[in-house]
Amino acid sequence: MTDSVQLLGISNAIVDVLAHIEDDFLERIGAVRGSMTLIDKDQARELYGKMGPATEMSGGSVANTIAGFANLGGTAAYIGKVKADQLGTIFNHDMRSLGVDIRLKAAADGPPTARSHVLITGDGQRTMQTYLGACLELGLVDITAETVGSPKAILLEGYVWDIAEGPQLAKKAADIARSNGTAVALSLSDSFCVERHRDSFVQFVREDADIIVADEEEVNALLGTTNFDETLEALDGYDNLFAMTRSEKGSVIVHGDERVVQAATPVEKVMDTTGAGDAYSAGFLYGWANDRPLDECARFGTHCATTVIQQLGARIEPGLIDDLEAP
Repeated sequence: MTDSVQLLGISNAIVDVLAHIEDDFLERIGAVRGSMTLIDKDQARELYGKMGPATEMSGGSVANTIAGFANLGGTAAYIGKVKADQLGTIFNHDMRSLGVDIRLKAAADGPPTARSHVLITGDGQRTMQTYLGACLELGLVDITAETVGSPKAILLEGYVWDIAEGPQLAKKAADIARSNGTAVALSLSDSFCVERHRDSFVQFVREDADIIVADEEEVNALLGTTNFDETLEALDGYDNLFAMTRSEKGSVIVHGDERVVQAATPVEKVMDTTGAGDAYSAGFLYGWANDRPLDECARFGTHCATTVIQQLGARIEPGLIDDLEAP
């Protein structure tokens, strides 16, 4: 275990099982096109048997960001729960192959490793059937001074709050980070997650988080605002660094009196928007971890997100920002 890295992610460890399918496959399994549905262990086993050839790789929002961060050249570590089964082995091997330091051993017993069956139709649309399994077993016992270490920053995802001990383990991780001089970053995950845990999120942002990475809708949900102008006014009361994506409107970075507006990069064809926010976070946090100015961090994030939406899959390839030059 490497004690000190630039970025440590703490999140739901999920294996993405990606398969190209025909539209009628969705009808046969009763899935709504473009949806994300939670399924149980038996349904997951049955669906896996029907999918045919598939690609399996580590997934989950913050895990995608950590993988991307590592591929950009950053040093990274990860805390998430998998079982010592086929998919758990795939998750850990995939992350380690990117140079990510896995901080937890795979569990010998308990639920199987979480997996998201990503069903991709010919137009690039993704329909996801997700079994959460072992990732929900992450608990307070897994968050220690040894597993957290002393990274430059930790990155928590909002979905951690859906775990039984999630709010408590997030607070424990933040307390350990604070004692080490480590910054605390929070990805808000999605607006529905924010609405489920809004009071707890607001408290965490006020008391523990230094950096918030989120899209416009998620920040609106956090602050209880109805539009982005109201959100910008509401941020006057916050000292945090907010990195907010706005889809085709680009992104806005707010930190105290400093404000950076980054335009989106036009693209000819969007293949798949899944993972765009994760890629933006990877690029932005890579810039931040390497002490780049905020406008350059925003350019890195935008370049990563723009690349990812023009391909299938959320993985950032090595060297993606090597050719970017500072303005």
